[in-house]
Amino acid sequence: MDLIIKPTELCNFKCTFCSSTDIAEDSTSILELDVIYDFLDKNPDTNTIIVNGGDPLMMPPAYYWSILDYIKDTKTTVSFTTNLWPFYVKPEKWLDIFKHPQVGVNTSFQYGTGRLKGDYTVFTEEDFWGVSDSMLKYVGYRPDFIAVVVEGEESLAIKNVELAKKMDVECKLNYAMASGDQDKPLLLASIYRIYLEIYDRGLGKWEYNTKDIIKSINNEGTACPRNRTCEEGIRCLQPEQPQYTCGAFADDKEYPIGESFREDLNLLSMTDSCFTCPLFNLCNGCAKTIKDHKRFNMQHTHCFEMKQIEKQLLEMNE
Repeated sequence: MDLIIKPTELCNFKCTFCSSTDIAEDSTSILELDVIYDFLDKNPDTNTIIVNGGDPLMMPPAYYWSILDYIKDTKTTVSFTTNLWPFYVKPEKWLDIFKHPQVGVNTSFQYGTGRLKGDYTVFTEEDFWGVSDSMLKYVGYRPDFIAVVVEGEESLAIKNVELAKKMDVECKLNYAMASGDQDKPLLLASIYRIYLEIYDRGLGKWEYNTKDIIKSINNEGTACPRNRTCEEGIRCLQPEQPQYTCGAFADDKEYPIGESFREDLNLLSMTDSCFTCPLFNLCNGCAKTIKDHKRFNMQHTHCFEMKQIEKQLLEMNE
């Protein structure tokens, strides 16, 4: 079991694709520590506490020291996903937590105009190098990073992977979902064309999902967003509405524990013909993605586009 926690929905960035942007300024609620402790007591086999938000560094370090003290005699680890800007500005505030043996840190960046700092200026490559250099200097490593691909900026996606190669880290290219200010998802087939380009250019070593696609094609265990058994292995705690299975649905305040999205027949597949298609695992892992595509009547366009690259996808191997 893994646990996603969103201690706060507050964020110091104003990214256009993020579910937190339109609610962060009005949100003062925090996830109470007792809610986390109660979950850990009931699930002592929790592997990783994945901390996101909002941005985790909007909370005081004492919040995380409390969690680390609670799990100090366990094998549970803590994984932060943060823009790291507060660390860049004041590294001494976070240094001891980031160097803790049970803590790992990931960050985020992408080329384009969607990732905005608090003053609504673009978070640039120069900014990102500054953040990464600070982590290397003070913590001892450069963090892997997530990049979100949005409509209209697909051509920039490959640059993120080239940057990951230059930094010798791993990039995870995620597609934009319909949440917050992002009112429409990226067509899923669009990002599969990008993964194919990454594979063909020999850049797969530096991009997480390109490697995971191969596992999915071979019917091996995969991670979000291609895992159809995610309800069995993850939970999400956040302010006000404490417990969900899926972090993406939690952003929309849908499908709390007890209301299984896997029991919603409309979310089993993009189309009725999917169940006999060799690409089934690639298109139908994420129920949130299925819901977004059906909501905007994009599922048939996605299917048509995937059929154009079916042969190339199925020929991907290590």
